[in-house]
Amino acid sequence: MRNARKKRDIPITGFMAKWYDKNTRTSRILEMKRYADLVSDVTAKGALVLEVAPGPGFLAIELAKRGFVVTGVELSEDFVAIEKNNAKEEGVSVEFKQGNASDLPLPDGKVDFVVCSAAFKNFSKPLKALEEMYRVLKPGGIALILDMNRENTKEDIDLEMQNYPDMKGFDRFFVKFSFKTFLRNGAYSQKEFQDMIADTHFARSDIKKYGIGFQVWLYK
Repeated sequence: MRNARKKRDIPITGFMAKWYDKNTRTSRILEMKRYADLVSDVTAKGALVLEVAPGPGFLAIELAKRGFVVTGVELSEDFVAIEKNNAKEEGVSVEFKQGNASDLPLPDGKVDFVVCSAAFKNFSKPLKALEEMYRVLKPGGIALILDMNRENTKEDIDLEMQNYPDMKGFDRFFVKFSFKTFLRNGAYSQKEFQDMIADTHFARSDIKKYGIGFQVWLYK
């Protein structure tokens, strides 16, 4: 079981933060809308939602547009600045703050829903991050982790890239290369997720495969 990583939590900064912001807004915005719909399907409007590691903040922004009260906790100070600017441009209010997934700057039992998209595989202390999600959830709250499946084949990834027809040139090459190498290598299998969840206090869980990833639903 891979409960800890032999690496530090290193924030994405500078050029890479700006590139990720550009890449997300041009090729993944529809994906962010679909993720926001998943939350809307099971959570009442006005609920308190936390996004862990929101990157450029587009999922948090989509959630705010749907009437949720949203907080985002992000390791990178550069991303926090980008998130705030993106929310301002979209005319929505989101509380973005700097913090670590393994030590969330929120009180116990604060939020109704926690979501984490495409970031969990990067956490150096994944089990601690799960424990923190549990801690900040209200009784009966839900957490949703959306991330890559390590057991994908290269053929699976080639098929997934068809969902990004507008991504061209270097951006397309780099994303495809990332999927096939370090992102997949750092991701978890379904069994590894199940083993980690078994070491938490969540009452139950449900793991659903989608594309090259998982929806990991956790219920307090």
